[in-house]
Amino acid sequence: MKAINVGLLGIGTVGSGTFKVLSRNAEEITRRAGREIRIAMIADRDIEKAKKLAGGSAIVTDDAFKVASSPDIDIVVELIGGTTVARQLVLEAIKNGKHVVTANKALLALYGNEIFAAAQKAGVIVAFEAAVAGGIPIIKALREGLTANRIEWIAGIINGTSNYILSEMREKGASFADALKDAQALGYAELDPTFDIEGIDAAHKLTLMASIAFGIPTQFDKAYTEGISKLTREDITYAEELGYRIKLLGITKRTEKGIELRVHPTLIPAKRLIANVEGVMNAILVKGDAVGATMYYGAGAGSEPTASAVVADLVDVTRMHTSDPEHRVPHLAFQPDAMSDVAILPMSEVETAYYLRMRAFDKPGVLADVTRILADLGISIDAMVQKEPIEGEEHVDIIMLTHRTLEKHIDCAISKIEALAVISGSVKKIRLEELNRN
Repeated sequence: MKAINVGLLGIGTVGSGTFKVLSRNAEEITRRAGREIRIAMIADRDIEKAKKLAGGSAIVTDDAFKVASSPDIDIVVELIGGTTVARQLVLEAIKNGKHVVTANKALLALYGNEIFAAAQKAGVIVAFEAAVAGGIPIIKALREGLTANRIEWIAGIINGTSNYILSEMREKGASFADALKDAQALGYAELDPTFDIEGIDAAHKLTLMASIAFGIPTQFDKAYTEGISKLTREDITYAEELGYRIKLLGITKRTEKGIELRVHPTLIPAKRLIANVEGVMNAILVKGDAVGATMYYGAGAGSEPTASAVVADLVDVTRMHTSDPEHRVPHLAFQPDAMSDVAILPMSEVETAYYLRMRAFDKPGVLADVTRILADLGISIDAMVQKEPIEGEEHVDIIMLTHRTLEKHIDCAISKIEALAVISGSVKKIRLEELNRN
């Protein structure tokens, strides 16, 4: 049977890993796919590096559009990143009747609706397992493995850089700034780490998972995003003392009012498996009505872990290459004409529990004032700790855990608490999720 010819765009970390995995496991992959999958063309600005990688086995060019339009290419693998040229290349490949495999979560989170519609019209496949959680096959699990379920919620550690920083802060008592420097020195964080530490990368991935889980269009612009840059060692220590750990979570839930789509630091009970995921590793919890809670754990980035997902997509596309487009698994799990227009909830309408930390004068009546404000807004307290005052200081830390309430209610309470004369500075708010199996 004729080999499937692949055009590889970009030979960076993931691109070079993809070439190596596909070459090393060629025989095994052919047995699984039913035909040979070979990289026939490579496009990269660094021609010499690309030629060295190919070793004469593929045509090398610095013109990616030449690959996207070549009549000899069956599948285009887009690994150059970004959302401008990459978008043009993907749409060009689709226009020319080529299937696409991509690891570009930002591209799909922002332009997925356009790209999937174009692919549907052209009768080609856009596969993107590598776009979320590296080597963890979470997209396949959501699109296929859990297809019998009504997905209720997803909660995931889906950014290894942030998870590494939080692990260092907890285990070593490092400050955020020192943990970030360490992550950069080890290559876990970019020189400009904004996308990772401010939750943007996680929100891109969460947007895609929410679309597949609930059958909604990609809506990155409606995702609430809050990073970890303002977390302190004190909050991580206090959370630990109360039996919780802080993780940057991507959370999406189906509720009666709409879909929650949010990324933010979150307190999780330390006894939960996901709370014990440390370093650069990723983990995703998915709750389905039939199967209950399932967890997916592994390397969320890296050359060969991500290449594993890229090659798995190549095998899937090869298997379906000649199949009737009407009988393929839909890009976002649901049939295109059956997508839902259910609303994404604004953060003010999200209901969860909260950790509150405030600095107060060490004098009688303070707690009464604070609890009165909370009670007036219907917010009940689950736990409360008043730390011992440091010698020579007149302020003490008060930590409260609340029961579930609407975000707009807790924000109103915080404004009133901060206005009290006995409170110094701002109140620290961190959301809390129990992540129960029910």
